[in-house]
Amino acid sequence: QTFRDDEEVVAEANATRYGLAATIFTRDEKKAWELASRVVAGTVWVNCFFVRELAAPFGGSRNSGIGREGGVWSFDFYCDVKNVAIKRDSFA
Repeated sequence: QTFRDDEEVVAEANATRYGLAATIFTRDEKKAWELASRVVAGTVWVNCFFVRELAAPFGGSRNSGIGREGGVWSFDFYCDVKNVAIKRDSFA
């Protein structure tokens, strides 16, 4: 699909309640970085699709997913944080 201008690209990409991933095809690297920063998505691919570095976080924005997994982010994704406070002299 082609678009009239960058504003239409961003508006169309963000006109959803989901935000798992987006793909941008362009010959202009500066424009790719600028558009990627404005699109609400957990992953943005530029001139490719479904390329994934396993150490990088993966997950969606908005109603896509429940967090990030991959790399060190997996620890937070798969674990629950718990705080336990114990009065040290209460067992004597």
